[in-house]
Amino acid sequence: MANGEDDDHQFGVLLYYKYAQIPDLDDLVSFYKSNCISLGLVGRVRLASQGVNVTVCGKLCSLKSHIAVMNLNSLFDGTDFKLASCHQPMNDVVARECGFTSLSVRVVQELVTLRSNPLLKLPEITEAGTHLSAAEFHSVLERAGLLSDEKKRIHSKDVVLLDARNLYETRVGKFKTPNIETLDPEIRQYSDLSCWIDDNSEKLRGKQILMYCTGGIRCEMASAYIKSKGSEFQNVFQLYGGIQRYLEQFPYGGFFSGKNFVFDHRISVGSSTEDIIGTCLSCGDPFDDYSSRCRCKYCRMLVLVCDNCQKNTLYVCELCRKNGKDGGPISQFQSTKLEIVSQQSDHEIGSQQLPWSNGKVCRSPRKLRVLCLHGFRQNASSFKGRTASLAKKLKTMVEFVYVDAPHELSFIYHPRDRETCVTSSVQPNCPPPVEHCKKKFAWLIAEDNTGERSETKWEVADALFDPLQYQKQTDGFEESLAYLKTVFSEKGPFDGILGFSQGAAMTAAVCSRKMSVKGAVDVRFAVLCSGFPLQIPELEHGVISCPSLHIFGSDQGNDRQIANKMSRDLASCFDAGCSVIIEHDSGHVIPTRSPYIDEIKVFLQRFL
Repeated sequence: MANGEDDDHQFGVLLYYKYAQIPDLDDLVSFYKSNCISLGLVGRVRLASQGVNVTVCGKLCSLKSHIAVMNLNSLFDGTDFKLASCHQPMNDVVARECGFTSLSVRVVQELVTLRSNPLLKLPEITEAGTHLSAAEFHSVLERAGLLSDEKKRIHSKDVVLLDARNLYETRVGKFKTPNIETLDPEIRQYSDLSCWIDDNSEKLRGKQILMYCTGGIRCEMASAYIKSKGSEFQNVFQLYGGIQRYLEQFPYGGFFSGKNFVFDHRISVGSSTEDIIGTCLSCGDPFDDYSSRCRCKYCRMLVLVCDNCQKNTLYVCELCRKNGKDGGPISQFQSTKLEIVSQQSDHEIGSQQLPWSNGKVCRSPRKLRVLCLHGFRQNASSFKGRTASLAKKLKTMVEFVYVDAPHELSFIYHPRDRETCVTSSVQPNCPPPVEHCKKKFAWLIAEDNTGERSETKWEVADALFDPLQYQKQTDGFEESLAYLKTVFSEKGPFDGILGFSQGAAMTAAVCSRKMSVKGAVDVRFAVLCSGFPLQIPELEHGVISCPSLHIFGSDQGNDRQIANKMSRDLASCFDAGCSVIIEHDSGHVIPTRSPYIDEIKVFLQRFL
């Protein structure tokens, strides 16, 4: 670490977090903006009611000044400020992706997003696992599972190491201890960890659990989540300061092999031995450099691809391959797709003083990708038109993707008598040519309708419009489910599904199959508009745990097709603890005026 006058020229990175009750978030936001701007610091500041999570960079002297000011605030007593000297960002691409072209100060619900379901209650942070210093953590590993407490000897088979990081991080570095099992959840994002813990609780039950992550913050909430599962999950310990403090204590690596992935422009930090444990996704040769920012073409997770294999192709990560997605090249690879934003938002404060800054605020936009399922006898094009107002009002938050349902339907018409056709261009019993009509589709069809027609044709309606026709459409679900798996494989991933009318019924049925379709149809939330429940076992027994937003007409509304009670029955199939209901006074539509659009935004904002 440079000192004295060198600090005026030396560059550095500062990371720290603190869990504490923040009395006034607005004041703290103002402080961070004022202090960091005055010191020329850029990076990410995340504030929540339960604390702060900060990664900023700038001149070492400025970073030390920031630490000195923070130490004057009793709220930050005991904070572990991790300060490291380093090179400046080498180029705009890496700087933009890591968030070091501007200062971003944001208020968030969670400092790190543990819950895939943001509506569920978080565990109490006061219940987090016991902190072990780097030396203590090393000592436990060195003695192959024996704690320092001689009165309670625990054999190595009763001790497990749990890596709380994402898969791409573990591929370049991890702890390796011969006598202790290391559990790698192989998750894409931290919010998937709670689901992994739920699904693998037997691997943790009754064990002495040693957790680690990059700097410690992810272990705080995850360890509390584990302990919240009951009396057999109380022996949880975490590496205080994370891998970063461990490598400072053991510069030759100790029990850690490879590099520590970091979320700043350094990309990764290794021990003095420079072990390479990563391998190229394409050729399998040793490789651990993420600076090219190669990403999976489906889920956008970082992948390791060596220089020789970066030849104008798109790549598929190992998790997507496990789920059956094709690994072949498709089109020219672009390492990043970043948007240059010329105007500053409320949370982004540009910096024009740094050598890699081009004078504009650069950020990687994060929109929710939502798959839209249209209603009965509609198509993707017509549903896109019907939701144009919704898409416009959510354009900064959501990207809608529309697809046709797999069951193609015949056209139907009501024959006209001679009197009503005097001034009409359509002759009695003679509908317009099929080629002039847009095809209609369905997710579910009537029992006597195979949905497999060699050509679309006109059929005479056997009755006037029947508002209860949806009760007869009970076939074709398995075919539609198989079709959706293909859609997710080719067009995914998606954050959520929005279903309208029959599309909402289909969405609910898919959510009820959550475990059986895991890996093929994964979503974080569902939006069900004017929906109704299907008569399937999954909806009759048990509760769907997927976060859901239900939008339907009230008793006094004008929805003549789906009764209020049917939509309420559908909502009751979902866990009330993670569902939101919006009733409106309109018809068979998705309302986009206030206050309804504001409530929709509030729900979606939780997943950004």
